[in-house]
Amino acid sequence: MSRYIRHAAAFCVLLLGALLVNTAWLQVLQGPSYGGNPANRRPTIARYEQPRGQILVGGRAVTGSRDTGEQLRYERTYTDGPLYAPVTGFASQRYGTTFLEHAEDRVLAGTDPMLAGFPLWNDFTRAQSPGGNVVTTLDPAAQRAAFQGLGTRKGAVVAIEPATGRILAMASTPSFDPAELSGNGPAVAAAWARLNDDPEKPMLNRAVRQTYPPGSTFKVITAAAALDAGLITDLDAPTDSPDPYRLPGTRTSLANEAEGCENASLRYAFEWSCNTVFAKLAVDVGVDRMREAARGFGFNDKELRIPFSVAPSTFDTHVDRAQLALSSIGQYNTRATPLQMAMVAAAVANDGQVRAPYLVERTTRRGGSLVSAAGSRPLRQVMRPTTAARLRELMCDVVADGTGHNAAIPGATVGGKTGTAQHGLGNAGTPYAWFVSWAQGRDDMDPRVAVAVVVEDASARRGDISGGGTAAPIAKAVMEAVLRSRPAG
Repeated sequence: MSRYIRHAAAFCVLLLGALLVNTAWLQVLQGPSYGGNPANRRPTIARYEQPRGQILVGGRAVTGSRDTGEQLRYERTYTDGPLYAPVTGFASQRYGTTFLEHAEDRVLAGTDPMLAGFPLWNDFTRAQSPGGNVVTTLDPAAQRAAFQGLGTRKGAVVAIEPATGRILAMASTPSFDPAELSGNGPAVAAAWARLNDDPEKPMLNRAVRQTYPPGSTFKVITAAAALDAGLITDLDAPTDSPDPYRLPGTRTSLANEAEGCENASLRYAFEWSCNTVFAKLAVDVGVDRMREAARGFGFNDKELRIPFSVAPSTFDTHVDRAQLALSSIGQYNTRATPLQMAMVAAAVANDGQVRAPYLVERTTRRGGSLVSAAGSRPLRQVMRPTTAARLRELMCDVVADGTGHNAAIPGATVGGKTGTAQHGLGNAGTPYAWFVSWAQGRDDMDPRVAVAVVVEDASARRGDISGGGTAAPIAKAVMEAVLRSRPAG
């Protein structure tokens, strides 16, 4: 009898061992494949079973979570959704995440190990930390000024703090309300189809994902290259610049909109945007030096993240001299994002140094304790400090006496550069209006803000749109908003 009991016990032990081996095989070896199986809804249910962390602007949450009482319990909500959509992006139960909602998803969703006090214990218990918060660098007054300034027109605005690289405003119009995409019902699918079919592309972040020909705003870089190369030593000395200027190796002549550009000084050419002067300067500087100058400011950088990715601004380095002349006045294949041109203005304002731009100041746990901070950003010298000082002088002249007078702020020092970028077959398209600028308040030791504005005004008549008339007032409103606020820190 005892022999049968021993056999039964051995068999039970064998079965128990087989069960343990099978369980271990399923959980350790097969677990990842089951977890990633689209048919497995447990990860999705777990993702939405608690409120998502907040994105904060100026100490105020611009996101929230709504308890739907459904299987996917918490749904994302947004305050002033269209105003902040280019920054927050959307967090959709059906279509995923974009922009900060995507780049900081692990913190916001509570899955970042840094949120847990005891990460190994959480791994063992499979507990999920509450969603953390993302504190942005945005200035709410500047953001609102940018958005309202653009109004119903297509375009974008970026404002940067020159000394740090903090992004103070990032607006893009037309915009959309990301709350329309938060859930997973038929209304969300309808909103998705409508937004994607809209020819105005409201979900496109024009500030960082759209590149434009920068037009005459690129002359800031051409002037910097010429000054650094020693081709110009006196801002008021005549240049050897014919009007019109025949592009090297061609029969094509380049003309000017302004009068008095023949042999104009750099000061006059910058103030009134003489194409011929800058085209010839670029040819004299040469493609190698122009390439290095553009690269220093950030062109052709495919790695820039803020923390989400940015479309690279481009300066074609495989050009002949005629193409170089056109590239260096912001035409031909030269293209830039508004963020890139704000970086150009910031470098001028910051003694020729440019900081890597960033949008997240810090991340915190739900209770407010620090998870990570932005820290000091990489710094690079893109021109000599003396060159930056001369460019500030030239940009101040543009606002005081030239095409950028609409950006002048009483009691503040403001520098700017207008641009009207032609495009389309035979330049028949409505030009893009550009304005890049920086501002320093009366009591400030250094410039507080650098701004880039681009406006695609399809409703305007071709002769009416200009950087000075269309984009400069928007930049002025943003700069005033920053100057009125208290400096960070």
